[in-house]
Amino acid sequence: MIDLHAIVGKPDRLFLLVCLFIVMSCATAVLAAVAIDFRQFRKRAGVKQEQKSIVETGSMLLFFFLFYIVLISGAGSFTLSIVWLRLALAGFGTLAVVAGCYVNIRGRFDLGKNWSNQIRIYRDHTLVSSGMYRIVRHPLYASLIWMFIGASLLYVNLLALLSSLLVFLPFMYYRAKQEERLLEKEFEGYDAYRKKVGMFFPKP
Repeated sequence: MIDLHAIVGKPDRLFLLVCLFIVMSCATAVLAAVAIDFRQFRKRAGVKQEQKSIVETGSMLLFFFLFYIVLISGAGSFTLSIVWLRLALAGFGTLAVVAGCYVNIRGRFDLGKNWSNQIRIYRDHTLVSSGMYRIVRHPLYASLIWMFIGASLLYVNLLALLSSLLVFLPFMYYRAKQEERLLEKEFEGYDAYRKKVGMFFPKP
């Protein structure tokens, strides 16, 4: 957990509390958006192609649960004695979580009924390249990566950061590549889109 008493001064503690509240609100909003999509589209008819993946809603939620346990247990966290650096990490981490939350929810609206838990191509599937999909090819996955990294910085937790970079990021890459193989076969313009837009981070 964040040791608020390690930061001297009430304004500093208040800032960290506000950051914590914002991050928890963003996490709740994304979980609610996932639940809505799952309820709306998990049994959608008209599937043209389907590929099962170990990386799906259930395994992502499992990672989230374990990540949360790491944060609240304090395993892997350490105290920074440099106040300005501690606050800077908290601010940057919170901004990353907020950006991720926005991109995730907006990306779900952009994706619409193309969403699926497993990898699916529907008969009326469309190639989405507008909205958040103009920034990154996989905004739903990218946003979660940003949020996990941001929360790791806010909590100053090295174990959480390493698990995000060495476990979650490779899993998202694996899932994204599975999807892209089907999309490239289905849509003639996907290869050009892939070369123009970054996978998880915007291209310069």
